[in-house]
Amino acid sequence: MSKTIYGFIGLGNMGNPLARRLIQAGHTLHVADTDSAVRQQLEALGAEGHDTPRAVGDAADVVFLSLPDGKVVDEVLGGERGLAAASRAKCVVDLSTVGPVAARRAYDTLAAQGIDYVDAPISGGPTGAERGTLAIMVACPPSRYDALGELLSHFGKTFYLGAEAGQAQVMKLANNLLSATAVAITSEAMALGVKAGLDPSVMLDVINAGSGRNSATLEKFPRAVLTGTFNVGFAARLAHKDVRLCLEEAECHGVPMVVGSSVREMLVMTTAIHGRNADYADVARMVEDWAGVKIRARG
Repeated sequence: MSKTIYGFIGLGNMGNPLARRLIQAGHTLHVADTDSAVRQQLEALGAEGHDTPRAVGDAADVVFLSLPDGKVVDEVLGGERGLAAASRAKCVVDLSTVGPVAARRAYDTLAAQGIDYVDAPISGGPTGAERGTLAIMVACPPSRYDALGELLSHFGKTFYLGAEAGQAQVMKLANNLLSATAVAITSEAMALGVKAGLDPSVMLDVINAGSGRNSATLEKFPRAVLTGTFNVGFAARLAHKDVRLCLEEAECHGVPMVVGSSVREMLVMTTAIHGRNADYADVARMVEDWAGVKIRARG
């Protein structure tokens, strides 16, 4: 049996460390990215770089995508230079967060060319990607899921959500809504405590020992807010995209999202105030400015 060859398109904060993990595991890897510098970094590790998605698909059997949104996925798949026109690829594993509608559209585009689409968004951030501790939510036929299990284990733990494209996306959007809500509400709670004279480090110790602990208090605030670095490694505009997609899906199903709508507005304002490159943690900086406090470690 011939060796399976893999491809990876999208070498950003998440895709770069995941592609590296595949190389480190001994897999032959073909890569593409609009940023030639990051592509060259992977080439230095042994990957073969390409200028177009189609070129990756012409060289690889299974191609991973790690892209910012559904529009970019459409561009990578479609067109003369797109992955859907590739001669070799028979499976595309989409690690992107694009929402159920875009996932089903990608499925249809590839199915028309006899290529399998695996809906497989990931959660755990750049640190999880580097360590191989991500949560990987997967929707595809059971046989394809079984075939990919060992490969996906290089990235983290897999969870099977169903056979239809879009089901894993719903799970990812629900997860990211909770994550974004944690950042927003923790920002408000911490600003209140600091303004009232509390030590923010002690506040986090108490919260993390009690019922209020969440992903923001456990990781994001100690690392990116108390230090004043405001660098979680995830753009606020992308968090807004995820929450927006979640609210759109909820509306389709008749599910009210009162709290989610407020979180969406917090993310919109963060990007408006701190710019397109604003980090997820800049939500806290925005609340700091409103409250007239700095949530910083003392000593």
